[in-house]
Amino acid sequence: MTSSELTLHHSPNTRSTGALILLEELGAPFHLHLINMKAGEQRQPAYLAINPMGKVPAITHRDALVTEQVAVFLYLADLFPQAGLAPPIGDPLRGPYLRWMAFYGSCFEPALIDKAQKREPATPSMSPYSDYDTMLKTLTDQLDEGLYLLGDRFSAADLLWGTALGWTVKFGLVPELPVINAYMARINSRPAVLRARAKDAELAASLE
Repeated sequence: MTSSELTLHHSPNTRSTGALILLEELGAPFHLHLINMKAGEQRQPAYLAINPMGKVPAITHRDALVTEQVAVFLYLADLFPQAGLAPPIGDPLRGPYLRWMAFYGSCFEPALIDKAQKREPATPSMSPYSDYDTMLKTLTDQLDEGLYLLGDRFSAADLLWGTALGWTVKFGLVPELPVINAYMARINSRPAVLRARAKDAELAASLE
């Protein structure tokens, strides 16, 4: 694959930083389409033609367009199987891997938004995440089971969660529990993560 076949539509210091980190961990060739969100480029017709929601990350790969953070992670990890970041179909860990990918978007983020907006959660029969405490305990109980979400096996799910926990802890949406801090430290010390964050800082500086 050449870099011209895969493009990451990215803005620094946003959710798409996680996709940049994943690509670095995958060792994948790609073209970077830098979007200045402070200047409102995500709301201009050129980018809305790519993602009408005006969000990042998005990726284009040949004739495929993928938006939504979890979908981007799933697509990229499967696109580069040699990196071993996604258990393949038939692997006993494929189900748990998909579970934690889906849990992020279907439970974690909705719970955080309600918490950030100081909204009362919906009734259990209508809430996608039950309640915040149950959601968080489900996550921390899993983290107590091993080094990573899949036990001793590192996967793309850990890059998704490791980067997300970083900003949610920073903004006080997730408590600084020892199990969460230890998990984040393991993810953030990875060489690919350090390289990608350095790149992201350079990109952010270039937009100032």
